[in-house]
Amino acid sequence: MGPANRIGDVPRTGGALVPLRPPPLEPDPADHRLSDVDEWGRSERMRELARRLYGFFYDSWFRVEWEGLEKIPTDGGALIIANHAAAIPSDAPVIMHGIEKELGRPVYGLADYLFKSVPVVGTLWSRTGGVPAHPENAYRLLREQQQLVLVFPEGGKGPGKTYDQRYRLRRFGRGGFVEIAMRAGVPIVPIAVMGAEESMPIIFKLPSMAKAMGLPYFPITANQLVFGPVLGSLLYFPSKFKLRVLDPVTFDVPPDQERYSKSRIMDEAEAIRVQLQETLYDMLRARKSVWFG
Repeated sequence: MGPANRIGDVPRTGGALVPLRPPPLEPDPADHRLSDVDEWGRSERMRELARRLYGFFYDSWFRVEWEGLEKIPTDGGALIIANHAAAIPSDAPVIMHGIEKELGRPVYGLADYLFKSVPVVGTLWSRTGGVPAHPENAYRLLREQQQLVLVFPEGGKGPGKTYDQRYRLRRFGRGGFVEIAMRAGVPIVPIAVMGAEESMPIIFKLPSMAKAMGLPYFPITANQLVFGPVLGSLLYFPSKFKLRVLDPVTFDVPPDQERYSKSRIMDEAEAIRVQLQETLYDMLRARKSVWFG
């Protein structure tokens, strides 16, 4: 699955939500499928296959360790957020695989609509739990269906960091993820991820090539320098992953309000960002090795 992206930067007119493009998914209640594909495009059969294929990387390549996994709710909706990194982010599949494996709960990852629009890739992305990052999609999953939803508040700025900027969190947008959690009446569960930054680090960027290709940046990774341009774009370094789940953050506001305090939203988002940043620094100080933890 591709990286989940920032959600909730919703323009407002008179306090009302203004739909973003692309629009939220509209499941057809009359569409009685014979397969196991749900209204979001997720297939449990495909997720099971993905878990089997990804098991080697999770257990033997990244050797993932969790701390505080019991803090993730075993029922009810919750918005999971985490720091984001690697040229091709490795954190989303690690988090989704770990929660589904250890807790037996499906996780829906919100990501840029670009993933859904790419032929073949978009279908595979949807079948394995990817959903376009639109506020109403997040609301329905969290409020109406009581699911676990994963989003990365740094958005594309996280994976775009170069190696010398590793583990320095970028701004969390305008705090849209907090507003979504308030509207849906669910907790936010932050996860500090250590290891993704070293799995596919960006050494430098080529502005001229990025401009010619119409991209925000064109990365050159250490993996490409070691393994070559093709294999290096597919193979991660076997960095040791450690994930620490922080205490869930709840809000003493009623759900489904038409408007929430923007200053409150920004303050809550910044407090979560600071807590996540301090946790990462604490984990880095305790780490003995990139490869063995």
